[in-house]
Amino acid sequence: MKRAILPPTTAQTLQGPDERLLAGDIRALRKARGLTLAETGLKLGRSVGWVSQVERGLSTPSLSDIRALAELFGVPISLLFSHDVPQESERGVVVRAGRRRALGTNESGLVEELLSPDLGGSFEMVRSVFAPGAELKTEARRPTEEAGYVASGLFDIQISGVWHRLGEGDSFRFDGKPYRWRNPGSEPAVVIWVVSPPVY
Repeated sequence: MKRAILPPTTAQTLQGPDERLLAGDIRALRKARGLTLAETGLKLGRSVGWVSQVERGLSTPSLSDIRALAELFGVPISLLFSHDVPQESERGVVVRAGRRRALGTNESGLVEELLSPDLGGSFEMVRSVFAPGAELKTEARRPTEEAGYVASGLFDIQISGVWHRLGEGDSFRFDGKPYRWRNPGSEPAVVIWVVSPPVY
């Protein structure tokens, strides 16, 4: 008896939702870093075909592959693992408070959680918690449009050399301009930050 050979489209549908989300996340991270499939394969010591199959959900990377991908993209490995949802109907749509994926660590004075349900889409939404006294000392600049809403605390942001002090309920927006930030208060500052396109 001959074994049926599944076409690629059928093989892809056999992947579970977690694997499909992982594949999409890897593709989104690669594109956000401006890497081609060939460059990614070269940096990982893998073939272009392997990277392409992983991004299409036709191959599931091993744990060591996921570690290497996280290191290449400069993200915590946990970002590529936390796809569990309480109800299947919420996958890719809803993010529950206790199931957010962490993007940062306490060491920098900034802890971020992804509020978007995945890494795809034209923008990302992040909950940023700035520790008292935390500061971005070196000016940063990204080819993005960014906006933020201060949910609590005091938050200073410098845009194009001008400092703005913001409090609870205040918001800001800038496009591709140099910026810095600091928390001048004695309590954590919580800012809901939107970035387009996503930079993770």
